[in-house]
Amino acid sequence: MYVVKSPLSDTDLKTVADALQTALVDLIDLSLLAKQVHWNVVGPRFRSIHLQLDEVVSVARAHSDTVAERASALGVSPDGRASTVAAGSGLGTIGDGWIKDSDAVGALVAALGAAITRMRERVVSTEHPDPVSQDIFIGITADLEKHHWMFQAENV
Repeated sequence: MYVVKSPLSDTDLKTVADALQTALVDLIDLSLLAKQVHWNVVGPRFRSIHLQLDEVVSVARAHSDTVAERASALGVSPDGRASTVAAGSGLGTIGDGWIKDSDAVGALVAALGAAITRMRERVVSTEHPDPVSQDIFIGITADLEKHHWMFQAENV
């Protein structure tokens, strides 16, 4: 059932819909991963890392909403269910229990790096079929790269 008619051709819509859906999954997972680390980080740098993680959560949540609404605007039903996120994320996992501050930083560097790699692929894949969605992916990538840089600087 299509409620909203997309201005894109069926072929272009498939490419863009796939990019939007996988981005949504990665962003939701990034917010969950960062929140899990936020609750469990321990060590001398606890406070600064704890607060920095909240920034990542806020950015990921805001961008996930933008991505989901873009999908809806194109007539694609976004899927942010837990089972979909668990099955489709490419960010890796976090172990359970307390996380030493240096391990927390390493985990975020890895997760953000994976998210950035996948987001840059979406920038390329949407260039021709939908520059509007591409622009969204470019903005997301810039924000993720900023946080990636900041966490890398923590690990010196």
